[in-house]
Amino acid sequence: MDELKDKIHPLRKFLSLRLSVDDESWSRLEPQIKQQHFKRNDFLLKQGEVEKKIYFIESGIIRYFIQRGEDKEATFAIIFENQLAGAYDSFLQQLPSEYFVQAIKPTVTWSFPIEVLQRLYMEVPIANTIGRITCEELFLIKAKRELSMYKYLPQERYLNLFSEKPRHIKEIPLKYLASYIGVTPQALSRIRKRIK
Repeated sequence: MDELKDKIHPLRKFLSLRLSVDDESWSRLEPQIKQQHFKRNDFLLKQGEVEKKIYFIESGIIRYFIQRGEDKEATFAIIFENQLAGAYDSFLQQLPSEYFVQAIKPTVTWSFPIEVLQRLYMEVPIANTIGRITCEELFLIKAKRELSMYKYLPQERYLNLFSEKPRHIKEIPLKYLASYIGVTPQALSRIRKRIK
């Protein structure tokens, strides 16, 4: 029982790496954060829906993708545990998302709905800093991905991802991984054979 009581909330732990979260602020924030469980292939958001939440991934992997024709998809982002996620452009503008957000494997998240965040901005001073950190984190993920697409060859992109997330890369289906690094599944298989 004491172990559970003393365990640091995963979102607080994440935030504590970036700012000091005092107990009073956390006691006001924590009840507003909701845990959600997603099964493999569950959607956090579908294209055309408006994003109402920002997620912190406690465990699991999600991807962002667009539909190209009836049976073609392009995965343009893969987000791992201990990262923030959500269709942030849709969230900020409250406009329909142009892409899907989907769990690749069973995923546990903690989320803030938009109306809660807006209220917390007024009531809890630290919430504004959390909002800024969220914006910065999501921007860095996007910028890193875009730079990678222009700076590195597909094999280098694969090796970079492998060096960053060796434990997780095996859990991503080949077709999603190939799409993410910008090659066909067959080309990715050849890359894997070359580097073994």
